[in-house]
Amino acid sequence: MLFDVTRSGLADALGEDRLATLPATAFPPTTADTEGARLLQTVGLPTGTLHLREPDADSGRLSLVQDVVDAEDFEDASVSAGHWPVIGWLLNAHLALDPVSGKVHAFDADDETVQELHTDVSSLVQVTVRFQRLLEEFTFSGDDGDEEADFERLEREVERIRQETSSIDPLPFRDDGTAWSVVGEEIAAGQRFKGDSPGARSLYG
Repeated sequence: MLFDVTRSGLADALGEDRLATLPATAFPPTTADTEGARLLQTVGLPTGTLHLREPDADSGRLSLVQDVVDAEDFEDASVSAGHWPVIGWLLNAHLALDPVSGKVHAFDADDETVQELHTDVSSLVQVTVRFQRLLEEFTFSGDDGDEEADFERLEREVERIRQETSSIDPLPFRDDGTAWSVVGEEIAAGQRFKGDSPGARSLYG
């Protein structure tokens, strides 16, 4: 794993009730015992910024890429991409796990583009947790005169996440067009703060 992520570490950061996991039976048999799938089974992901895919109610399995998009429409997609399990949803993209390389790919059906978004699942967990913590813990001063300074401070926090992630995994923020780059820009602009967070209370009253 690129990042040292543990269930206890995530629970300490966000609370046990904020974490979601996937059962081993949700994955294709050839995928269930891969490192990325095991991480999603044992450590999980925080709910909020990213949405974890729910297994099908009847089969108990995750949808495959070929079930949600026409993989042939994606010029840069691997020939085996249609059989990858879809593990989540971020912005307009389906997130799929390549069980061979361990990478997480983002399939945007609207643009018919596919991106290598993470080198492994630990990177996905790390970025999700850090942005989620920023959204839940960042506080604005509440003083209109300090608003510009507040947003500069917020932008620095987003940039710190970008830089510290990119020093280990360059994929999530490799250019301005990645899903995580867009999420970071939205957060820096004061979006995505939920109503019960200190940031939202300061922004929206």
